[in-house]
Amino acid sequence: MPLNEQAFEYLKKLIADNVLHPDTIYSETKLSKELGISRTPLRDAIHRLVQERYIDIIPSKGFCLHKLSAKDVWDTFQLRSAIECYCTVEISKQSESEKARQLFEKLDVIMEKCREILDCPERLEEFLQYDLSFHSEIIDYFENEELSATFASYRYRISRLALLTLQHPGRSRATFQEHSDILQAMKEGRTSEIYELTLKHTEITKKISLQDLEEPASKETPFP
Repeated sequence: MPLNEQAFEYLKKLIADNVLHPDTIYSETKLSKELGISRTPLRDAIHRLVQERYIDIIPSKGFCLHKLSAKDVWDTFQLRSAIECYCTVEISKQSESEKARQLFEKLDVIMEKCREILDCPERLEEFLQYDLSFHSEIIDYFENEELSATFASYRYRISRLALLTLQHPGRSRATFQEHSDILQAMKEGRTSEIYELTLKHTEITKKISLQDLEEPASKETPFP
């Protein structure tokens, strides 16, 4: 694996594992020493992370974790709505195909795992991973590398926003029900309804995320 790719994956893991903290500036020089590589491949990795909105560069100082803005929320959910609404409509059209049935079996397993931990606040991050898998399986159904890569590039932002919204009382159960409605509509090939069901799901999450940004942070979260 090229050095810049190693650096990219290393930094991404630090962020995902909550090793890097908000409001802290990190030095390229220190990280390059930790990795045992020159600053050039590290800088390449950093610029890629900037493009994917993981971090922000602080001129002459280093970088810090990216702080989500209202524009980030709008950008993220516009893309999500466009991709996911298209995907669920097309899957609904193919509901009787063997490929669609295989997808539905995978989604049924995910939904059952979600059901088991619905009322377990201490397993919220686990619920989040099943939540993300539900959406990723729908996107990956089409075996379109560009589509999957575009969605994957937003995964970090989607994760951060989803975790915040899932902390709202009753949101995990509401999310579970929305996923159930979407899955059932796809299974039954209800193309006339599936678009609105999918859009409603993303719009509710977007609304909660925008409200959270307007309010002062009042609780610690596992994500920065």
